[in-house]
Amino acid sequence: MEDVHGTVALKRPKLQRPMSSSNQAHGTATQQIDALRAEIVHHEHLYYVMDQPTLTDAQYDKLVNRLKALEAEHPELVTPDSPTQRVGGKVKDGFAKVAHSRPMLSLDNAYNEEELRAWAVRVRGALHSSDVLEFVCEYKLDGLSLALHYGAASHGSAHLQRGVTRGDGTVGEDVTGNVRTIRTVPLSVNAEKLKKAGLPQTFEVRGEVVMPKAAFARMNAEREAAGQSPAANPRNAAAGTIRTVEPSIVAQRRLDYYAYFLLRDGEFLLPTQSETLDALAAAGFLTNPHARTAKTIEEVLAFIAEGETKRDALGYEIDGIVIKVNSVAQQRRLGFTGKAPRWAIAYKFPARGAVTKLLNVLFQVGRTGKLTPVAALDPVGIGGITVARATLHNPDEIARLGVRIGDYVAVERGGDVIPKITEVVEDTEHPRGTREIVFPTLCPKCKEPVVREDGEIDFRCVNASCPARLSEELLHYASRGVMNIEGLGEAMVAQLLGHPLNDPVSLADVEAQDAPMSLDVRDAEMLEESNDTTADEPTRTALVHTVADLYRLTADDLLKLERVGPKTAESLIAQIDRSRSAPLYRVLLGLGIRHVGERTAQDLADTFGSLDAIMTATEEELVRAEGIGPIVAKTIVDYFSIEKNRALVEALRAQGLQFTAEKRVVGTALAGLTFVLTGTLPTLTRDEAKARIEAAGGKVAGTVSRKTSHVVAGEEAGSKLDKARDLGVSVLDEQGLLDLLK
Repeated sequence: MEDVHGTVALKRPKLQRPMSSSNQAHGTATQQIDALRAEIVHHEHLYYVMDQPTLTDAQYDKLVNRLKALEAEHPELVTPDSPTQRVGGKVKDGFAKVAHSRPMLSLDNAYNEEELRAWAVRVRGALHSSDVLEFVCEYKLDGLSLALHYGAASHGSAHLQRGVTRGDGTVGEDVTGNVRTIRTVPLSVNAEKLKKAGLPQTFEVRGEVVMPKAAFARMNAEREAAGQSPAANPRNAAAGTIRTVEPSIVAQRRLDYYAYFLLRDGEFLLPTQSETLDALAAAGFLTNPHARTAKTIEEVLAFIAEGETKRDALGYEIDGIVIKVNSVAQQRRLGFTGKAPRWAIAYKFPARGAVTKLLNVLFQVGRTGKLTPVAALDPVGIGGITVARATLHNPDEIARLGVRIGDYVAVERGGDVIPKITEVVEDTEHPRGTREIVFPTLCPKCKEPVVREDGEIDFRCVNASCPARLSEELLHYASRGVMNIEGLGEAMVAQLLGHPLNDPVSLADVEAQDAPMSLDVRDAEMLEESNDTTADEPTRTALVHTVADLYRLTADDLLKLERVGPKTAESLIAQIDRSRSAPLYRVLLGLGIRHVGERTAQDLADTFGSLDAIMTATEEELVRAEGIGPIVAKTIVDYFSIEKNRALVEALRAQGLQFTAEKRVVGTALAGLTFVLTGTLPTLTRDEAKARIEAAGGKVAGTVSRKTSHVVAGEEAGSKLDKARDLGVSVLDEQGLLDLLK
């Protein structure tokens, strides 16, 4: 090296100040923490994504504990993407709304080969004849859609910035704190993986959150042990979990995230769907390993058939196959309809069913005294779940089916619906049963008379003090659509009443008329043998006698119950206390007045403004309120004429519940229109659709009539859709509803 004078400068070593012992320790800690994080992330990927663990649980825990200890000593070195930072604090103010970069649309469905082939013909016809058409087939995971946003971070990596639910397809909710707890969601993607995958530092991933079958079974076992009602299915459990305000609960439930789309600024990143899946896997995301390309519709059909055979053996629920055009350029040319892409379709598997024997009929007593017949079946496997019971609804349904005890029946289980009997099977291998199904004349629980009023379908127990009715009243009061007291399920209610669960009573015992008040009949094969005349005797002193008594409970009271620990007790007391602020219409719902559903309760609260005004209103005054007819008016007056019911209201007043209504701000876009919802909508839950209709001034009814303006129908729409067509009532899909709301 030459200096300005042309002479050679001597290369001298730089003089460095000695590193202090604290700086040396800091540098060493940084290196140790970085190395530990990289090692833990590597092993998490092997375990959660690749399913190829190389460490025992104890070895993995040792690494994590070492990292936690170092971070505790050096809190200034803790970063958001550290494996120790997956579980954050409780959400305080709900979930913020976030607009999607590109609408998260639903897919059109095909239910048979003919519909699938018709879709393929439309796709082929919309493309150039010279285009090579290829499909990608993926399992249709039965969960909820979620968008993950990654942004540029240090050292050329990408960091998880936000996780957003689908919401209405245009706007979702920010559930980042909960998403961070999902082990198959990378908190960061390092520069090496980004390079391998061909991804920039800023991108968006879309995929499906699911609850594995094993995690679902474990969660339900824990809920039942804690006195809570089990979840209906993994999809509902996953959806409810991702929206809980407590990230630690999400972490415990072990959700998985399967990625399938890559975007940047609302556009797909890579030229094909197959390349997208490969890139996601290379970046460390969990993708479905069964995805496959297909060149013909015959290959697609073969994949569908294969998926149906593998369905029950999978560790997660699938309800069909998604077929996509592989080329993104072709996808752009095909475009979208109002609600779905033309380049993709979901082939839905048919409802799964089986033939089994009807062993007995049980009778469940509801909160209004209604007796519901329940079919007790010879246990049969349907879709990986053992089905031993199915609803028979009411006497009219039994007559329609022509079903008898001992018949062989076809049972279906589809989506999240309760298993149902669809027909009686009669052939040489399946002889008919001989015992008619007879409804009891006395309540199987309290042995008071059962009546069937003129014009009514159902039989009812008329004893207001029936123990079965009180159990159901408490469950109704605590339910999500009423006072929303989480944790007050069947097992907890049974203990609070000092009674066993409100299990149905068998027909064999009903026919004897000296039946026990209740039978603990959990196994179908035990139905004919059960004869425990003391099964309904209280096992301890009841802690509650009315719903108002819930507000007098303390954590110490609950700790005296079986399998109730301090955390469960404190949580339930907090939930009960929170329900004091529920609006008036929910309090009305909680009273359980016959014929008063959510819509009627809302109308009453809006019209009269207070519970006192409703209690003192005459039938003539009530019928002047919108939506209140003479039958409902009489039921309300009759309810408040009973001293016991008035005493309950005063007891609730003393506990500080809301007895006056807040004024609602209601739009006018749907004013004067009445809607009926049926089936499963693509992006909106039933409650969300109902809330949006009512916020725009519309009404939501439970039954279809000539006064109905529109029926909004989703997947698996039932008899309401048929009735709408018969009456000539307008039928909308979800997009049609959203268009009206604009």
